[in-house]
Amino acid sequence: MPTPAIAANAYAALAQLRDQSASLGRDAAAPEGGVNFGSVLKDVMANVTAVGRKSDTQANAVAMGKANMVDVVTAVAESETAIQALVSVRDKVIAAYEEILRMPI
Repeated sequence: MPTPAIAANAYAALAQLRDQSASLGRDAAAPEGGVNFGSVLKDVMANVTAVGRKSDTQANAVAMGKANMVDVVTAVAESETAIQALVSVRDKVIAAYEEILRMPI
């Protein structure tokens, strides 16, 4: 069973990744009329962190008898979907980076 310490460590790791991704946007200028990758990544990381915190809040509320189990299951499912999407995007970015490395110069 997840403990508050595990959740706190996970949120700290996500916050650290979000802070590191903020530096990506400073290095590259956004194209005209567009957004830069760093700001999009920062927003996504903040959203995943918020969804995870909502899930933990709902789980704590049901443990204290103040929430409905359906709300908890919904929050956990949203959190799982957000994390799966984030991992999928990360895998695609890594695959693209590896493909660029294999390109002949």
